[in-house]
Amino acid sequence: MSLRQASQSRVFAELVPWADRGRENNLVSGGEMLPSLGRPLPSAQVPTSTREVHVSGTAEVSAGPDRAQVAVRMSSTKEAAAEAKRSVCRRLDYITQSLQQQGLQADNVTVTKDFRRVENAYHMEAEVCITFTEFGKMQNICNFLVEKLDSSVVISQPQFYHTPGSVENLRRQACLVAVENAWRKAQEVCNLVGQTLGKPLLIKEEETKEWEGQTDDHQSSRLSSSLTVQQKIRSATIHAASKVFITFEVKGKEKKKKHL
Repeated sequence: MSLRQASQSRVFAELVPWADRGRENNLVSGGEMLPSLGRPLPSAQVPTSTREVHVSGTAEVSAGPDRAQVAVRMSSTKEAAAEAKRSVCRRLDYITQSLQQQGLQADNVTVTKDFRRVENAYHMEAEVCITFTEFGKMQNICNFLVEKLDSSVVISQPQFYHTPGSVENLRRQACLVAVENAWRKAQEVCNLVGQTLGKPLLIKEEETKEWEGQTDDHQSSRLSSSLTVQQKIRSATIHAASKVFITFEVKGKEKKKKHL
Protein backbone atom coordinates (compact mmCIF):
# COMPACT_ATOMS: atom_id res chain seq x y z
CA MET A 1 0.00 0.00 0.00
CA SER A 2 1.40 3.33 -0.95
CA LEU A 3 0.77 6.36 1.20
CA ARG A 4 0.67 9.83 -0.25
CA GLN A 5 0.17 12.62 2.26
CA ALA A 6 -1.53 15.75 1.08
CA SER A 7 0.24 18.98 1.86
CA GLN A 8 -2.88 21.06 2.43
CA SER A 9 -3.36 22.14 6.03
CA ARG A 10 -4.90 25.11 7.80
CA VAL A 11 -3.51 26.11 11.15
CA PHE A 12 -4.50 28.85 13.53
CA ALA A 13 -3.76 29.30 17.19
CA GLU A 14 -5.30 30.90 20.22
CA LEU A 15 -2.38 30.90 22.58
CA VAL A 16 -3.11 33.70 25.03
CA PRO A 17 -6.76 34.31 25.94
CA TRP A 18 -7.35 37.95 26.93
CA ALA A 19 -9.58 38.53 29.95
CA ASP A 20 -12.19 41.24 30.01
CA ARG A 21 -10.43 44.48 30.89
CA GLY A 22 -13.39 45.57 33.02
CA ARG A 23 -12.70 42.79 35.47
CA GLU A 24 -9.43 44.32 36.57
CA ASN A 25 -11.27 46.97 38.62
CA ASN A 26 -13.36 44.35 40.43
CA LEU A 27 -10.50 42.08 41.45
CA VAL A 28 -9.66 41.83 45.13
CA SER A 29 -7.17 39.80 47.02
CA GLY A 30 -8.06 36.11 46.90
CA GLY A 31 -10.54 36.19 44.03
CA GLU A 32 -13.06 38.13 41.92
CA MET A 33 -15.67 40.48 43.36
CA LEU A 34 -19.26 39.34 42.88
CA PRO A 35 -21.19 42.17 41.20
CA SER A 36 -24.40 41.68 43.22
CA LEU A 37 -23.22 40.49 46.60
CA GLY A 38 -20.10 42.58 46.92
CA ARG A 39 -17.99 39.72 48.28
CA PRO A 40 -15.12 37.93 46.63
CA LEU A 41 -15.22 34.46 45.10
CA PRO A 42 -12.81 31.97 46.59
CA SER A 43 -9.70 31.73 44.48
CA ALA A 44 -10.47 28.09 43.71
CA GLN A 45 -13.67 29.12 41.91
CA VAL A 46 -12.09 31.64 39.58
CA PRO A 47 -12.84 30.39 36.05
CA THR A 48 -9.78 29.63 33.97
CA SER A 49 -9.59 29.78 30.18
CA THR A 50 -7.91 26.95 28.34
CA ARG A 51 -5.39 28.00 25.77
CA GLU A 52 -5.89 26.09 22.56
CA VAL A 53 -4.44 25.53 19.12
CA HIS A 54 -6.79 24.52 16.31
CA VAL A 55 -5.48 22.50 13.39
CA SER A 56 -7.13 21.31 10.20
CA GLY A 57 -5.24 18.65 8.22
CA THR A 58 -5.84 16.45 5.20
CA ALA A 59 -4.34 13.25 3.82
CA GLU A 60 -4.77 10.97 0.84
CA VAL A 61 -3.70 7.34 0.56
CA SER A 62 -4.06 4.79 -2.22
CA ALA A 63 -3.83 1.04 -2.66
CA GLY A 64 -3.54 -1.01 -5.80
CA PRO A 65 -5.54 -4.21 -6.28
CA ASP A 66 -4.22 -7.20 -4.37
CA ARG A 67 -5.90 -9.94 -6.40
CA ALA A 68 -6.31 -10.85 -10.06
CA GLN A 69 -8.36 -13.59 -11.66
CA VAL A 70 -7.79 -15.25 -15.03
CA ALA A 71 -10.00 -17.83 -16.71
CA VAL A 72 -8.60 -20.46 -19.11
CA ARG A 73 -11.28 -22.09 -21.29
CA MET A 74 -11.08 -25.09 -23.59
CA SER A 75 -13.70 -27.10 -25.51
CA SER A 76 -14.10 -29.99 -27.93
CA THR A 77 -16.92 -31.29 -30.11
CA LYS A 78 -16.65 -34.89 -31.33
CA GLU A 79 -18.98 -37.56 -32.67
CA ALA A 80 -17.80 -39.91 -29.96
CA ALA A 81 -18.22 -38.90 -26.32
CA ALA A 82 -14.94 -40.47 -25.24
CA GLU A 83 -12.98 -38.49 -27.82
CA ALA A 84 -14.51 -35.18 -26.72
CA LYS A 85 -13.69 -35.94 -23.09
CA ARG A 86 -10.17 -37.10 -23.89
CA SER A 87 -9.39 -33.97 -25.91
CA VAL A 88 -10.45 -31.61 -23.13
CA CYS A 89 -9.05 -33.61 -20.21
CA ARG A 90 -5.63 -33.86 -21.85
CA ARG A 91 -5.32 -30.06 -21.98
CA LEU A 92 -6.91 -29.68 -18.57
CA ASP A 93 -4.39 -32.01 -16.94
CA TYR A 94 -1.51 -30.19 -18.60
CA ILE A 95 -2.76 -26.84 -17.26
CA THR A 96 -3.30 -28.04 -13.69
CA GLN A 97 0.11 -29.73 -13.59
CA SER A 98 1.78 -26.57 -14.90
CA LEU A 99 0.08 -24.49 -12.20
CA GLN A 100 1.28 -26.87 -9.49
CA GLN A 101 4.83 -26.68 -10.80
CA GLN A 102 4.62 -22.87 -10.61
CA GLY A 103 3.72 -23.10 -6.93
CA LEU A 104 0.04 -22.14 -7.09
CA GLN A 105 -2.03 -23.44 -4.20
CA ALA A 106 -5.04 -25.63 -4.93
CA ASP A 107 -7.26 -23.14 -3.08
CA ASN A 108 -6.53 -20.57 -5.78
CA VAL A 109 -7.55 -22.85 -8.67
CA THR A 110 -11.17 -23.73 -9.50
CA VAL A 111 -12.05 -26.18 -12.30
CA THR A 112 -15.54 -26.54 -13.80
CA LYS A 113 -16.64 -29.00 -16.51
CA ASP A 114 -19.68 -29.15 -18.76
CA PHE A 115 -20.59 -32.09 -21.01
CA ARG A 116 -23.65 -32.11 -23.27
CA ARG A 117 -25.12 -33.42 -26.46
CA VAL A 118 -25.15 -31.03 -29.44
CA GLU A 119 -27.18 -32.28 -32.42
CA ASN A 120 -25.34 -35.39 -33.63
CA ALA A 121 -22.16 -34.81 -31.59
CA TYR A 122 -20.89 -34.49 -28.04
CA HIS A 123 -19.59 -31.21 -26.71
CA MET A 124 -17.41 -30.78 -23.64
CA GLU A 125 -16.19 -27.54 -22.09
CA ALA A 126 -13.85 -26.90 -19.17
CA GLU A 127 -12.80 -23.72 -17.41
CA VAL A 128 -9.94 -23.12 -15.02
CA CYS A 129 -10.30 -20.01 -12.86
CA ILE A 130 -6.99 -18.96 -11.32
CA THR A 131 -6.61 -16.37 -8.57
CA PHE A 132 -3.23 -14.65 -8.39
CA THR A 133 -1.64 -12.56 -5.66
CA GLU A 134 1.58 -12.01 -7.65
CA PHE A 135 0.90 -10.23 -10.90
CA GLY A 136 4.33 -10.96 -12.35
CA LYS A 137 3.76 -14.68 -11.91
CA MET A 138 0.33 -14.28 -13.50
CA GLN A 139 1.83 -12.81 -16.67
CA ASN A 140 4.51 -15.49 -16.86
CA ILE A 141 1.99 -18.33 -16.53
CA CYS A 142 -0.40 -16.83 -19.09
CA ASN A 143 2.43 -16.35 -21.58
CA PHE A 144 3.59 -19.93 -20.99
CA LEU A 145 0.12 -21.39 -21.62
CA VAL A 146 -0.33 -19.36 -24.80
CA GLU A 147 3.05 -20.56 -26.05
CA LYS A 148 2.42 -24.25 -25.28
CA LEU A 149 -1.29 -24.59 -26.05
CA ASP A 150 -1.71 -21.90 -28.68
CA SER A 151 -5.29 -21.55 -29.94
CA SER A 152 -6.52 -24.73 -28.27
CA VAL A 153 -7.28 -22.64 -25.16
CA VAL A 154 -8.74 -19.18 -24.64
CA ILE A 155 -7.27 -17.07 -21.84
CA SER A 156 -9.37 -14.20 -20.55
CA GLN A 157 -8.09 -10.76 -19.71
CA PRO A 158 -7.08 -10.46 -16.03
CA GLN A 159 -9.70 -9.00 -13.72
CA PHE A 160 -8.12 -7.03 -10.87
CA TYR A 161 -9.94 -6.53 -7.61
CA HIS A 162 -9.56 -5.89 -3.88
CA THR A 163 -10.18 -8.34 -1.07
CA PRO A 164 -13.14 -7.62 1.25
CA GLY A 165 -12.42 -4.89 3.77
CA SER A 166 -9.78 -3.15 1.67
CA VAL A 167 -11.79 0.04 1.22
CA GLU A 168 -12.58 0.29 4.94
CA ASN A 169 -8.93 -0.29 5.87
CA LEU A 170 -7.83 2.35 3.39
CA ARG A 171 -10.41 4.83 4.72
CA ARG A 172 -9.16 4.24 8.27
CA GLN A 173 -5.54 4.66 7.17
CA ALA A 174 -6.36 8.01 5.53
CA CYS A 175 -7.91 9.27 8.77
CA LEU A 176 -4.89 8.22 10.83
CA VAL A 177 -2.47 9.91 8.46
CA ALA A 178 -4.56 13.10 8.51
CA VAL A 179 -4.51 13.11 12.32
CA GLU A 180 -0.75 12.61 12.30
CA ASN A 181 -0.32 15.50 9.86
CA ALA A 182 -2.45 17.74 12.05
CA TRP A 183 -0.51 16.79 15.17
CA ARG A 184 2.81 17.59 13.49
CA LYS A 185 1.53 21.00 12.40
CA ALA A 186 0.29 21.80 15.89
CA GLN A 187 3.62 20.71 17.35
CA GLU A 188 5.50 23.00 14.99
CA VAL A 189 3.25 25.95 15.85
CA CYS A 190 3.80 25.50 19.57
CA ASN A 191 7.54 25.14 19.14
CA LEU A 192 7.61 28.29 17.04
CA VAL A 193 5.89 30.44 19.69
CA GLY A 194 7.66 28.91 22.67
CA GLN A 195 4.77 26.82 24.01
CA THR A 196 4.22 23.14 24.81
CA LEU A 197 1.58 21.11 23.01
CA GLY A 198 -0.83 19.42 25.40
CA LYS A 199 -3.47 16.73 25.05
CA PRO A 200 -6.11 16.75 22.29
CA LEU A 201 -9.42 18.25 23.38
CA LEU A 202 -11.39 17.51 20.21
CA ILE A 203 -10.79 15.27 17.19
CA LYS A 204 -13.34 15.49 14.40
CA GLU A 205 -13.28 13.95 10.95
CA GLU A 206 -14.98 16.51 8.77
CA GLU A 207 -14.85 14.87 5.35
CA THR A 208 -14.08 11.50 3.78
CA LYS A 209 -14.22 10.30 0.21
CA GLU A 210 -12.94 7.43 -1.88
CA TRP A 211 -12.74 6.75 -5.60
CA GLU A 212 -11.34 4.22 -8.03
CA GLY A 213 -8.79 4.93 -10.76
CA GLN A 214 -7.30 8.28 -11.69
CA THR A 215 -9.64 11.25 -11.82
CA ASP A 216 -7.73 12.68 -14.79
CA ASP A 217 -7.52 9.37 -16.65
CA HIS A 218 -9.14 9.91 -20.02
CA GLN A 219 -8.65 6.23 -20.89
CA SER A 220 -11.57 5.17 -18.69
CA SER A 221 -13.86 5.37 -21.68
CA ARG A 222 -11.75 2.91 -23.63
CA LEU A 223 -12.67 -0.76 -23.81
CA SER A 224 -11.17 -2.81 -21.01
CA SER A 225 -9.70 -5.28 -23.49
CA SER A 226 -7.59 -2.53 -25.07
CA LEU A 227 -5.88 -1.56 -21.81
CA THR A 228 -2.47 -2.87 -20.84
CA VAL A 229 -1.92 -4.71 -17.56
CA GLN A 230 -0.44 -1.63 -15.90
CA GLN A 231 -3.35 0.48 -17.10
CA LYS A 232 -5.76 -2.06 -15.67
CA ILE A 233 -3.95 -1.95 -12.32
CA ARG A 234 -4.10 1.85 -12.24
CA SER A 235 -7.76 1.75 -13.16
CA ALA A 236 -8.49 -0.64 -10.29
CA THR A 237 -6.46 1.35 -7.74
CA ILE A 238 -8.62 2.83 -5.00
CA HIS A 239 -7.96 6.17 -3.29
CA ALA A 240 -9.23 7.51 0.02
CA ALA A 241 -9.01 11.06 1.39
CA SER A 242 -9.75 12.37 4.85
CA LYS A 243 -9.98 15.83 6.42
CA VAL A 244 -9.82 16.23 10.19
CA PHE A 245 -10.15 19.11 12.65
CA ILE A 246 -8.33 18.85 15.98
CA THR A 247 -8.19 21.12 19.02
CA PHE A 248 -5.16 20.72 21.27
CA GLU A 249 -4.51 22.13 24.70
CA VAL A 250 -1.55 24.52 24.87
CA LYS A 251 0.68 24.63 27.92
CA GLY A 252 3.33 27.14 28.89
CA LYS A 253 6.94 26.33 28.34
CA GLU A 254 8.10 24.15 31.17
CA LYS A 255 10.96 25.65 33.16
CA LYS A 256 13.88 23.42 33.96
CA LYS A 257 14.42 22.98 37.66
CA LYS A 258 17.88 23.75 38.94
CA HIS A 259 19.39 20.90 40.89
CA LEU A 260 21.27 21.94 43.98
